[in-house]
Amino acid sequence: MSSPPGPLVVLVRHGETEWSRDGRHTGSRSDPPLTEVGRAAARALAPRLAGRQFALVLTSPLQRAGETARLAGLDGVEVEPDLREWDYGEYEGLTTAQIREHAPGWTIWTGGCPGGETIEQVAARADSVIGRVRAALGPEQAAALVAHGHILRVLASRWVGAPPQAGGWLALDTASLSDLGWEREAAVVSHWNLTA
Repeated sequence: MSSPPGPLVVLVRHGETEWSRDGRHTGSRSDPPLTEVGRAAARALAPRLAGRQFALVLTSPLQRAGETARLAGLDGVEVEPDLREWDYGEYEGLTTAQIREHAPGWTIWTGGCPGGETIEQVAARADSVIGRVRAALGPEQAAALVAHGHILRVLASRWVGAPPQAGGWLALDTASLSDLGWEREAAVVSHWNLTA
């Protein structure tokens, strides 16, 4: 079997916070801590990551991602600013239902965020992280990226060469693992949204 043409990537979404539990958009402007349920779920990731060798471990600068990485037993963690969550602007802290009261039919994937980032800006950050991983690691080496729901969904879309809006088709639970890899020369999503 031939080696894949590039590195393998494990995406780790942070554990539950009160805001994620309540469906509130928790972007880069807010940083609530993990709940006790979130901490337990992050600890439950440790045995599932224990046998893997990571040449690079990157985390969002937000505490909920950093704490998840620590509780999951990841070592040698580097903060990567481009892994921070989407800046939701005026929609920070609001639920989709609250946003739709004045923007009917809104979704993050098509509706934009007044005063926040565009989807193209989030995609550019995801592309930057992918570029960093691919430049730093050789075939069959692995990276772990610990971050947030929307940025990881965009990153997975960009990994396979899809537009960032394709992240709308990729539901991602808190404290989940997803694998990005290769099938021959094609970048693929190998496993998605695996939870304990």
